[in-house]
Amino acid sequence: MRINDVLTSKPSHEVVTISPDATVRELLGLLAEHNVGAVVVSGDGQTVEGIVSERDVVRRLHEDESVLDGAVSVIMTSDVATCEPTTPVDDLRVMMTERRIRHVPVVTDGRLIGIISIGDVVKSSIDQLQFERDQLDSYVHQT
Repeated sequence: MRINDVLTSKPSHEVVTISPDATVRELLGLLAEHNVGAVVVSGDGQTVEGIVSERDVVRRLHEDESVLDGAVSVIMTSDVATCEPTTPVDDLRVMMTERRIRHVPVVTDGRLIGIISIGDVVKSSIDQLQFERDQLDSYVHQT
């Protein structure tokens, strides 16, 4: 199974982005409005400049509550792990586990086309296991 298979099975293909100049307070509004755990930071909505998650906000807010009125670029992760639609889901699962990340933007030719969460990866694994179980059940009941 490839990342493109996971993307096509998602109910929404929308990728929530925010400008690096937006405030953390605006970021919180987007996270709540879209019920997501991370937002891609992009000035043009096409290129990935960073990613910022709920965890980033909580950790920085604990240190300094004035961060709410600061720019998202101050708290975002700039070294963003990305994947391509052709990346095997198993490879992405390993990367997410090793790097301890929950959200990975999907990029083609430098252009943002989707985002994969750890929940998407887990769901794809469960779906694959269910399919294999159904196939085995079908085989066993035929013999």
